[in-house]
Amino acid sequence: MDVTQPILRSAAIPLARAKPSSPSRSRDLAELWIGFFLVLLALWCERPVQLIVGAIAFAWMLLATVRSRASAAELGLSFSGTRRCLWIVGVAALLAASGVWIAVREHTFRAVFRHYAVAWSFLAYIVWALLQQFILQDFFLLRLLRIAPARSAAVLAAAVLFAVAHIPNPLLIVATLVWGVAACALFLRYRNLYVLAIAHAIFGMCLAVTIPNALHHDMRVGLGYLHWHPAPAQHQRNHNNQIVSTDACVMADATSRCSWRQARP
Repeated sequence: MDVTQPILRSAAIPLARAKPSSPSRSRDLAELWIGFFLVLLALWCERPVQLIVGAIAFAWMLLATVRSRASAAELGLSFSGTRRCLWIVGVAALLAASGVWIAVREHTFRAVFRHYAVAWSFLAYIVWALLQQFILQDFFLLRLLRIAPARSAAVLAAAVLFAVAHIPNPLLIVATLVWGVAACALFLRYRNLYVLAIAHAIFGMCLAVTIPNALHHDMRVGLGYLHWHPAPAQHQRNHNNQIVSTDACVMADATSRCSWRQARP
């Protein structure tokens, strides 16, 4: 008989107890629903209350993520392995180019950006897309994985919450449901938010320039969608009867569109 076995068993007990426990299911549920309620509240508030509630919502989700003590790799914030998932950006660009080609043939394409500001606007939109992917994957999906009975159920639930946040915009509800499922599945495979954010931005820009404004109200959701009114087709400027197109008006306002009220998919 090995006399060391009782000693080893007794030593293993404190070690097991010292191991940090994972967040409880009740805490995950509470954090998830509070965060989702704050997001919806921000989307359906008037400014400046909207900005305040939006900041509170993001701060809540950021704090909950930090408290979870997940690593950068688990959160998809590590750059390692980026090369092997760059094909996602390539597929997104190919699909977007196809959409633009179809829109040009069908005369629904509208050049929202026509000068150098397009680069800065697109970079700003990538940052906005990264924030949305952080909320979708790092806040909602990771908690749903601990709550739901299966990964597929967690992915579908996260995508549904993402789509609900885009009510009442019919185009974005469908688009975000499809992208939510795809993005969550790709996140679980590659754990890279940066590539997903770039693909997200490509798809969002494609919808903005290929689908008529009357269907998506400048890509707005919540109260912003209901308050949207089409801009006048043209107006005069100075004394030269110079015509200013709606596209130019959109471009002038492009850098201020990444708000909670005017959230893109």
